[in-house]
Order: sequence, then C-alpha cells, then structure tokens
Amino acid sequence: MKNPWIRALLAGLLAATGLAAHAQTYPNRPVRIIVPYVPGGTVDLVARVLAQRLTEQMGQPFVVENRAGASGVIGSDLVAKAPADGYTLLVQSPTLIANPLMVRKVPYDVVTDFTPVSFLGSVPMVVAAHPSVPADDLKHFLEAARAKPQGFSLGTSAIGSPMHVSLEAIKFGGKLEMPIVAYRGTAAALNDLLGGQISVIIDALPSTAPHIASGKLKALAVTTKARLPSMPNVPTVAESGIPGFEMVTWYGLWAPGKLPEAISKRLTEESAKAMRSALVTERLGAQGFVAAPMGPAQFAPYITKEIATYARIVRDAKIQID
Repeated sequence: MKNPWIRALLAGLLAATGLAAHAQTYPNRPVRIIVPYVPGGTVDLVARVLAQRLTEQMGQPFVVENRAGASGVIGSDLVAKAPADGYTLLVQSPTLIANPLMVRKVPYDVVTDFTPVSFLGSVPMVVAAHPSVPADDLKHFLEAARAKPQGFSLGTSAIGSPMHVSLEAIKFGGKLEMPIVAYRGTAAALNDLLGGQISVIIDALPSTAPHIASGKLKALAVTTKARLPSMPNVPTVAESGIPGFEMVTWYGLWAPGKLPEAISKRLTEESAKAMRSALVTERLGAQGFVAAPMGPAQFAPYITKEIATYARIVRDAKIQID
C-alpha cells in the first residue's frame, strides 16, 4: 500500500479497535491503588473503601499499596511513571497539587503526567489540641500563642498536605511565630498530639473525630465556611479572627497521563457508583465525608481552581521547602 494517508488511517483504526477491545475486557487482572502515605490516615481510609467497592463491582481485586515518603511525592511519582493501562491508580489529596508550588524539585508535572479520573469527595478539617492547651477555641489559642510562642508547638501530617497549608494560612493570618513540625503521615502526628509532644494540629475530621468524642483531644475550630451540624459549639476559623477562611480536604482518583479514554470513562463510572454506595455512607458519612463524585470534565477545572488557591496561600505565607 503506497498511499501514506491510507496507511495512517488504517493504523489509527486498528489502534482505536485495539483500545476499545482492551477497555471491554478491563480489568482482567488485579489493579493497584497507590496511597502515598502510611496506613491510618483519611486518604488511606477513602482508598480502602473505594477499593473494596471496585473489587465487588468490577470482578477483579483492587489492592491498596502504601508507598509513603517525601510528603506523598514518592508514591505519586510511581503512578506518574507507570504504564497508562489502568492497572496502577492513585488516590491522593490536594497535596498532589500543592507540593510543586512549594518544593523546589518535584519529579512530575501535575497536568501532563496524570489523568484526573474522578473527584471522590471531601471532608472538613478540624483544628485539634491536646487537652493541656489552655484554650477551648482557636481565638483564645491564638492569643495565648502570640503571648508565649515558646510554650506551644504545631504539627502537620505532611508537607504540602491541605492540613499543612491550612495551618500555614492560620499561622500567617493569626500572626504566630513558631515552627511547624512535619510528620510522615496522619497517624504519627496524631500519636504525638495524643501524647502531648505537640500542642495543635489540623487534621481531617474522620481520623480525629473519635479522639475528640472520647475527650482525648479538643476541637478549637473547624475549617469550613459554616459550623458543622455534628459540632455546633465549635466555631469556624473565620469566626476566630481570620475572616474569609475556608478550606476542606478532598480526595481524587488519578491514573498515569494519557490513559485511554474508554478505560478512564469506565473507571469514572464505576468510581461514581462506588462513592454513592451504602458502604461509603456507613464507613465515612458519619465522620463528615461528603461523597461528590464527578468526572474529568468537572474535576480538571476544579484542580485548576485549587492550584490558584494554594498558590496564593504559598505566596502570602512565603512557604518554600528545599
């Protein structure tokens, strides 16, 4: 066949036919869902609930693998460099978009190296304190910390996490002069807070709520625009002296860049079905998780908006990690 245009057309048709056939049989072997943190945090919890439902719905094991390190960069980069065949996925938080804004060398590009498959949902965050902290709300903690900064310490689950960025925003808005101790995950930060080694953290409500309910921690503020129905007596950050403050942590499902559209569509549909299931309500709903699945057409512009929000906070608070 001498005509190069006809050869190109046939090649394209064969490729499209191959992708369609691949999508129809997907998945035909186990799928890895990478969580770039240690077990025990909310990202891990959301991923495990999602994996359980996808396993039931799609007839192949969806297995969560924890690949922690470098504030989520190691596990995220593993997915960025994996084959774009749908067998290696990533569940991440806004840390994925925040890290490149504040860390000098990140080995991936959020826009080109990942396919946004589905926004899964969001949870409010809470400013939580050890019971020894002499303040019952954020306003009075800020006053105490400004008066005696050496008497308190702040901790965060990971650099670049929404918890870290929120804490930096409160530190900046509240005019606090104290360092933030970074941990390798939520579990480690919570353990030190429970033990009194640090004074305050911001954390996603699902992992902190049980400790607040038991009295082992106390809630100083919530990061949402309005007070939470489940915690009506806890003020918002905006009510506590930092007007206009509003942040939540959200969770998304990504695949490597250039994932075939047919596979992306299948995963988007199945993820939406999973996040609307009774299991999500049972395991996450009571702790403030709001399932709000949306596909790439809505998720991609949402990511762009969030990048702008995080960039403003990083700029204002002068956050730079070597």
